Amino acid sequence: MIQSIDYYAVAPPLILALTAGLVLLLDAFLPHRPYVRTALGAVTLSGVIGALAVVISQAVRAGDPLRTFCVPEGLLGSPHAAIGAIVPPTGGPAAPATTVAPCSFVVDDFTLVFAGLALAAGIVVVLLSAAELSSGDIPVGEWYFLLLCTLAGAVALPASRDLIMLVVALELVSLPVFALTALKRYDGRSSEAAVKLFLVSVVSTAVMLFGVSLLYGTTGTVYLDRIARALRHDVPAGPGQVGIGDGAAYGSSLQIGYDLPAVVTVAVVLVLAGFAFKIAAVPFHAWAGDVYQGAPIPVAAILSVISKAAGFAGLILILVVALGGQGATWVPLVAILAALTMTVGNLLAMRQRHAVRLLAWSSVAQSGYILAPLGLRNDEAMNASIAYLVFYAAMNLGAFAVVTLVSRRSGRGELDDYRGLAFRSPAAGLALAFFLICLAGLPPGLAGLFAKIVVFRELLGGGGGWLAAVMAVNTVVGLYYYIAWVVRIFTSAPVTESAAIGDAATGGAIPGSAMTGSVVTGSAMPGSVVTGGASTGGVPAGGIVADGAERSRAERSGAETGGHGTGWIPASVAVAVAGIVAIAFSVAPQLVLDLVPAGLIAAG
Repeated sequence: MIQSIDYYAVAPPLILALTAGLVLLLDAFLPHRPYVRTALGAVTLSGVIGALAVVISQAVRAGDPLRTFCVPEGLLGSPHAAIGAIVPPTGGPAAPATTVAPCSFVVDDFTLVFAGLALAAGIVVVLLSAAELSSGDIPVGEWYFLLLCTLAGAVALPASRDLIMLVVALELVSLPVFALTALKRYDGRSSEAAVKLFLVSVVSTAVMLFGVSLLYGTTGTVYLDRIARALRHDVPAGPGQVGIGDGAAYGSSLQIGYDLPAVVTVAVVLVLAGFAFKIAAVPFHAWAGDVYQGAPIPVAAILSVISKAAGFAGLILILVVALGGQGATWVPLVAILAALTMTVGNLLAMRQRHAVRLLAWSSVAQSGYILAPLGLRNDEAMNASIAYLVFYAAMNLGAFAVVTLVSRRSGRGELDDYRGLAFRSPAAGLALAFFLICLAGLPPGLAGLFAKIVVFRELLGGGGGWLAAVMAVNTVVGLYYYIAWVVRIFTSAPVTESAAIGDAATGGAIPGSAMTGSVVTGSAMPGSVVTGGASTGGVPAGGIVADGAERSRAERSGAETGGHGTGWIPASVAVAVAGIVAIAFSVAPQLVLDLVPAGLIAAG
């Protein structure tokens, strides 16, 4: 038997995979020239846009969900492949209860929402990558290849309808991120972040695989909807067999009926714990701060949006499709995880003084808000989680885009570096303030406000009043660090010795800065402590020297880009794209709500 493949259904991940191979070949055979870096970025961006165009065409297409990698019709009569087959005690042929072929890859509304989210976020990340790669200390071909592999996994994961494909797609999202984190060579912090991320991911995968193996062992199938049927205990046990739903029958000698509840409970807990690692839910969150801070900023954006979206997609598929009948086990656990995650994430974010680290713990808190509706066990609540995730993606990507833009001037990334940003660079300052206000859920950032309203409404309507109260308190707590950052942006800062030294090291300021050019030309400003230009290798008066790694990175960026350089252009475009989307969501939030209609997940 040969499976038929619907290439239109698998076109988005296939386009990404082919583009990844093309990028790797071009990098291997083209000469190492500055224009090659731009060309590889353009090829990568074209591949992501092409995959997104196919996803949009699938979304506007009318008809049933697309299915492929299905069990061939000739095998449906087999006792091992038939769905709902009941084997008589005499050993006769199976009598299938249904002839619907189980499929491993299904393109439905759920798939399209998450695939579109991953690819739209991928466009912003590619633009941020162009800014990050402009310094020349990261291999370009390998970077774009790994990024495209991550996107391919993120697009394939929501379409997965069996345990094997789900695990493979999830690892395809995770594994390339380890290498992306460590690609900044000779940077000890990046290497440390990569090792931590690798160890945490390996542990989470092992825990999840143990739970997955228990699910397969107790149900005899890898297909998610078949697991759900097997765990419903719909088929009564006859002579010589044990009833475990409409999966393949087991012999009485196994006595599965006595062991099934305990084994399934363990499997549910292990799978939930494995995915909790992936989405950085408390108490599996400790890796987030160090990894986000040590990784390149585009990788931090991947972890906060694309990887998180993939983790939630897999978690929803497992809990809603495969383990929907076991809600009594996982619903209270998810509710407790949500409450802990939003509380601990906000408390840790309040203490941060580093921009990326603050966004890391803020992302943990946002995971708690996304998890909260899943603790209600109904389709509307699941749709509220997805809607919040879409809102959050636009806001968080915008914040990371501005952080990338600002980090090209100051290598430290401290919150104090943003003091007076609205005066030095009004566009960047206003954009960052808008994104932060959106994340806080305050007007005029109505996107974040609508996102929280959607979740609050489902929590109150679904009987989760205590969880809504916890979320309300955490929303107020989160206002502190978001507003404190915004206040810094609009607080003017006097030109100090450290600020002058920073400008001398970076060779210029962000477009729109008040200090532009005098340090680069080597001329000292009146009253300045700078005695030499960055371009001539001058050293600040008094022998005050910045931290070695930060100074070398800033000097290298200034030397290669000539002060402003070209790296700020793609970062500015990323800020503009994220800003337009966030404003559109604020003006017309119904755009997001229409993306997640009822009956989101189709049966496999």
